[in-house]
Amino acid sequence: MTSPKAADQPTADPTTPDTLAIDLRTAVMRTSRRLRVEATGDVITPGQYTVLAQLHGNGPRTLRELAEQEHVQAPSMTRIVNALADQGFVSRTAHPDDGRQIRVDITPAGRTVMEEARNQRTAWLAQRVAGLSDEDRLILSRAAHIMQEMSGK
Repeated sequence: MTSPKAADQPTADPTTPDTLAIDLRTAVMRTSRRLRVEATGDVITPGQYTVLAQLHGNGPRTLRELAEQEHVQAPSMTRIVNALADQGFVSRTAHPDDGRQIRVDITPAGRTVMEEARNQRTAWLAQRVAGLSDEDRLILSRAAHIMQEMSGK
């Protein structure tokens, strides 16, 4: 049974910018976390996946550039790159302009494993989306486009 005070309290409007921002942030973070955990596989870790995706999308990078993009310390990025190199998923070459630095690039095997992980993530999410009603899928489609527009600004 609800107390009279609780019944008199107005509920927050879910469309106010602050409330919607909290709900969106929570949903995005939970979905992202689930995608990372559920669909990365046994071959590469979520951190390794993001490095491969960076290299695939942006081309060769130095360890410092990768660490900055991923918001990790240089020693952490070195460990990630070493593990990827040991598996043959990245290659290291001397930087053409600065011999003190190395550049890291994705290998064909790295592209393959990254695509497999990406396909697993897509399949996992598609399975969840398939369980939604047509109306909810339409709403989610519109929300996805809106979020892409918002993040592009």
